Amino acid sequence: MFELAWPWVFLLLPLPWLLRWLLPAADSGDAALKVSFLGELEALSGRRASASLPGWRLQLPYVLIWLLLLSAAARPQWLGEPLPIPTSGRDLLLAVDVSGSMDFPDMQWEGEDISRLDLVKHLIGDFITERHGDRVGLILFGSQAYLQAPLTFDRQTVRTWLDEAVIGIAGSNTAIGDAIGLGVKRLRDRPADSRVMILITDGANNGGEVEPLLAARMAASEQVRVHTLGIGAEVDPGGTLDRFGFNPGGDLDETTLRAVAEITGGEYFRARSSEELRAIGNTLDRIEPAAQQPTQARLADALYAWPLAAALLLSAWLVVRRLWPVWPGSVHDQGARP
Repeated sequence: MFELAWPWVFLLLPLPWLLRWLLPAADSGDAALKVSFLGELEALSGRRASASLPGWRLQLPYVLIWLLLLSAAARPQWLGEPLPIPTSGRDLLLAVDVSGSMDFPDMQWEGEDISRLDLVKHLIGDFITERHGDRVGLILFGSQAYLQAPLTFDRQTVRTWLDEAVIGIAGSNTAIGDAIGLGVKRLRDRPADSRVMILITDGANNGGEVEPLLAARMAASEQVRVHTLGIGAEVDPGGTLDRFGFNPGGDLDETTLRAVAEITGGEYFRARSSEELRAIGNTLDRIEPAAQQPTQARLADALYAWPLAAALLLSAWLVVRRLWPVWPGSVHDQGARP
């Protein structure tokens, strides 16, 4: 089916004539020759002097070029048959802490020590790509929270953006409340039963403008379930500091994370190792999806190149005629030969 995506572009059709009427005429710089006996010449010949072509024929190529340009700007396209898009699941928004403490290497992956953020990238990345039928989005937060990926069916791109996240990109502090508030803002317009947020952090709220519990109550009022996930090794009961100067796992505010999950109807999880984080992913995978309205999409083939190419060729033809007004072998050229 043929369609113009922006048909309103044709409202610009009278623009050249409007500009010609409003703007003063341009001075060509050429001297004009006035023939005082033109009337006598017309009387002797019995014919009236006229241009070589009528005015409308001179303007026709330019009008045609303008119509072709408008046609290209209107985005002509050919729409294919409607194709169903699977929408069986949730609107799932991941909020991942990228503050400085997430760089601490107290996690294990295939026998090697890796940072907390790297472990999240490995296991939560797999969790993202397996969300068939879900819209997935990504929030990164530190001292501020910002939306890295809006809700989309393109889960592979969301995973790529998670893999490209770096420590400190959003600041060194941890704004848990701001991250929840941003998630609520992005989920509030989605179907009520499908609004799910998973917040992953290894610390306590020490930045941002919104307190976590206040943000949690706001999420509850908008029917957004927030599952919280605390990551980091077990707290050393002896209080031994590591070489970075803090006790691994000691900064995690489990009390607040539990309260946020309880207020919003979510669950709190604690990941002390890769095995626990993998089990948490399996648990989250069993969240019952909410039914949504079926969505259809049509494949669109853009056709703007055709009128654009025609306008270009016609413009080139006019330039050639202007540079070489008399072609070899033409009537005028033959009449000039002896």
